Amino acid sequence: MANRFLRKAGAGTIVRKLTAKAILERNLIAERDRVLIAVSGGKDSTVMAWVLSELRPALKRNYDLAAVHISSDFCACCKKPALSQRLEEWGIPFNDLFVPVIGRLKEGEKMNCYWCSTQRRTELLKYAMENRFNKIALGHHLDDIIETFFMNMTAKGEFSTMPMLLAYRKYPVSLIRPLGYVEERQIIACAAEKDILKAACTCPYGLNSKRRDVRKRIGEFTGNSGSVKRRIFKALSSGERDLLVENE
Repeated sequence: MANRFLRKAGAGTIVRKLTAKAILERNLIAERDRVLIAVSGGKDSTVMAWVLSELRPALKRNYDLAAVHISSDFCACCKKPALSQRLEEWGIPFNDLFVPVIGRLKEGEKMNCYWCSTQRRTELLKYAMENRFNKIALGHHLDDIIETFFMNMTAKGEFSTMPMLLAYRKYPVSLIRPLGYVEERQIIACAAEKDILKAACTCPYGLNSKRRDVRKRIGEFTGNSGSVKRRIFKALSSGERDLLVENE
């Protein structure tokens, strides 16, 4: 019955229902949480900001929201005024944080995705702690989580993925991924329905990403079936170790 309802519902309703389900089942947001939304200006993080704002009355939990965008010395063309205005409409305070990702490279080192990700994550944690946020919300969705699982299995030989809840032992901050139950196609449909335009730049270092190859291969063997992808996703929590919950 629930799946039939989702098939007939509008895109925004589907994203709201699946995000609320993820938050409640995974206890991603609790009463009085202060949630910092990492926004790139892309469809995923912007839709996430919209739905977290939309869900506050329905979840009956008092939690604070704010958003931060990280600009860098190689990718700073995000349409920040448009992004800031949209977030303001949703009642979400916005701040822009500059990080010299390339400038921090040591002599002889080359720019790569891992280095950039590490620098951004470090600054997010620092900013969250300095401003008393206890949760950082990232816009990764169900397809991202599945792709990461196969990438880690084939490239690293390990069973791991992006957890929906990552609690740090060393820091008073946890990472959450509220869109973990939402497929990318559903986010795209929601963005179109709500006129949420992409306002992020294209990273010049991610054009030949291994993720794109893995995404293509997953599409081939699943037939891009949402049901098959959800069964794979379900398997990530079915063993003795729940891959969607981690402590670090």
